[in-house]
Amino acid sequence: MSNLLEDFDSLQNDNEETSFSMVSSEDKQFDTIVGHIEDILIDKEFQLLQSSFLDKYFHYFTPGEENKLEYMEIFKEYTNIIENYIEVKLISLLPSFSMDAFVMQLEKRKDKIEGEVFELLFSFSDFLTFKDLILDYRATKEGKVQGLENCIMVSPIFKS
Repeated sequence: MSNLLEDFDSLQNDNEETSFSMVSSEDKQFDTIVGHIEDILIDKEFQLLQSSFLDKYFHYFTPGEENKLEYMEIFKEYTNIIENYIEVKLISLLPSFSMDAFVMQLEKRKDKIEGEVFELLFSFSDFLTFKDLILDYRATKEGKVQGLENCIMVSPIFKS
């Protein structure tokens, strides 16, 4: 019986080692790049760049199905500015970084990844994601997004 348990433990350890080696170097590289992008996106310099752009153009966008011709020009400008900024920052951190290669990796994983970082990355290549971003920004600027201050009510437990 003890030999059977030892064999099982040995087999289990072999499987654990195998599962660790199944992570490809491409996956590790992708994760490293995403980690750096997360750092870039929370940096004040990036926040200022993005909010300046959104401030400049949010008033052109209106909710609804209609997509005006000028939307696409604004989208192209946004993509160019933000992609270039991120690419320059990534190259300074990873000299061998290639935006084209990263975009290909991103597209391969599109159905498997989620979160704010990926939503922002997809806003570079997907017009509707960009439009949602700028309309959300507009709603916030116009005070149409309700904050949590009206959702929380504080009252004393004991009456004085």
